[in-house]
Amino acid sequence: MENSLQTPLNQPQLELLKMFSREVDSEHWLEIKKIIVDYFAQKSIEGANKTWDEQAWDDQKVDEILNAHLRTPYRK
Repeated sequence: MENSLQTPLNQPQLELLKMFSREVDSEHWLEIKKIIVDYFAQKSIEGANKTWDEQAWDDQKVDEILNAHLRTPYRK
């Protein structure tokens, strides 16, 4: 079985590969993963806050979303 990539790597992936071409101990790797997770969590919060402000959401709108049944019905 051939081990080839189905899609090419994007620029951030290539840069990460270069950055980690040397050995990184597990303690440092855990710190790096936390930094990356925190970064994307912060971006998610900022996006949610932007949507909240732009669409003038309030607690009632959140309750509507939480109580909405948006599942796709399965065929029997």
